[in-house]
Amino acid sequence: MISKIKGKLVKNPTINESLQGGYARLWRYCLALTGNLDQANDLAQAASVRVLEKSHQFEAGTQFDRWVFRIAQRIWFNELRSESIRRGGGLSSIDSEDLFDAQQSPDIQLSHRQMIMAVIALPEAQRITVYLVYIEGYSYREASESLGIPVGTVMSRLSVARSKLSQALS
Repeated sequence: MISKIKGKLVKNPTINESLQGGYARLWRYCLALTGNLDQANDLAQAASVRVLEKSHQFEAGTQFDRWVFRIAQRIWFNELRSESIRRGGGLSSIDSEDLFDAQQSPDIQLSHRQMIMAVIALPEAQRITVYLVYIEGYSYREASESLGIPVGTVMSRLSVARSKLSQALS
């Protein structure tokens, strides 16, 4: 497959296939970063475009998903910085978002909503770490490499996050 980005042709079938196959994971990561469906959609699209534009920089043998997640994270942090300079904006409430299947029982929906709201309420660093380890299944080492932080910091963030989630859900 050949993708056309800003008038340039991207002829890297491996990158295109990997991006298409991992788009759902990228979108979920973007949702964990942003806490908002619309922003997650925009961020996932922006990250996809950046991945295609920078496909020549991908090093064979490295984890594609970590590279893509790092790109999305950098785009998001840059957006937060520029937005805070312009307006001082923040995250929207998850209450206004409809994330669940209507076919689930109300009890299960309520339980899921409470868990997601508790995770979204975590500070950003803890929220992202929880997502990578508990949702994506990264090991502590893999999460530390993806986030560019020491393994001990990952362990500390998860410990504090578990404590906060336990308090919020009890």
